[in-house]
Amino acid sequence: MKSKLLLAIISVTLFSCKSKVEKIKPTIESISEAIYASGTVKSKNQYQAFASVNGIINQVFVVEGDSVKKGTPILSIVNETQQLNKENARLSAAFSDINANQGKLNEAKLIIDLSRNKMNYDSVLFMRQKSLWQQQIGTKVELEQRELAYQNSKTTFFSSLVKYDDLKRQLDLTSSQAKNNLQISAKAESDYTLKSEMDGVVYSLNKFKGEIVSAQTPLAIIGDAKHFILEMQVDEFDIIKIKKDLTVLVTMDSYKGKVFEANITKINPLMNERSKTFLVEAEFVGQPPKLYPNITFEANIVLQSKDKVLLLPRNYVLNDSIVVKSNGDKVIVKTGLKDYQKIEILSGITADDELIQPKE
Repeated sequence: MKSKLLLAIISVTLFSCKSKVEKIKPTIESISEAIYASGTVKSKNQYQAFASVNGIINQVFVVEGDSVKKGTPILSIVNETQQLNKENARLSAAFSDINANQGKLNEAKLIIDLSRNKMNYDSVLFMRQKSLWQQQIGTKVELEQRELAYQNSKTTFFSSLVKYDDLKRQLDLTSSQAKNNLQISAKAESDYTLKSEMDGVVYSLNKFKGEIVSAQTPLAIIGDAKHFILEMQVDEFDIIKIKKDLTVLVTMDSYKGKVFEANITKINPLMNERSKTFLVEAEFVGQPPKLYPNITFEANIVLQSKDKVLLLPRNYVLNDSIVVKSNGDKVIVKTGLKDYQKIEILSGITADDELIQPKE
């Protein structure tokens, strides 16, 4: 009697277990093959601002969050010595200016005029003496003296022309050099004022008034306030599948429940040896209304998509190639695209087949 009761309990239990085996049918849906990546949002053209000189911060003109235009002063560094150097260069430029030395050129021109007149006068005397000599009037010594005087005045005239040209070139050179030195000094002085290189926002200020800075110290982070890019790390095993203009589906903790679309814009060809990843950049198709640099995100880079295909949950396809029908028969199927949850069935079963989850 006890044996019969035990057998009945076992039979009910087995029947109950069989009846609990879940059966499903393939569904017809859309599927996308994608690569997972994570990263951070960066302001477009975001950069770290460095000073060109060493010194002590004299004044800070902005605070974090301020909007700035290209050329807006961010901070200044003490530069009393450089200011004196600039003043010396300005005085030198004024002293050497070609207009300030016009008197020297005018004097040289007067010498040219005088030497020309002297040459013309000696030429007349020489020609007159020569004519007299041809008439056998006068002596040969007088003729030679007139000729020598003419040649001397002629040499003096051409020498005055050369001296004028040399003087003008020298004054032009000195004036240009002094102006260049003034520009160099002004440029050196401007190096003591850190200015924004773009229209954007000051996202970070790392130093304050009175602190010592060097040319190797980043002083601020400045970036675009309206345009952002997505920087993500892609594993070396997946990088060969990535190409420009691929669609990226982005989710962020800052916008829970929302998916934003972006497109791949840049693939950095150098692998990070430490993380074994490549840096890939994307830009939003429809950017969120408000963003900040360094916000984290998760992304799926869509490699390809298909509509109206036969899909099964991946845990119902053993080794991505075998399914089990409800009657226990194993069937080899041909698979296609797959994501983290489902896989495309190309052949082997139909949408009417009932399947059960295979055992490992």
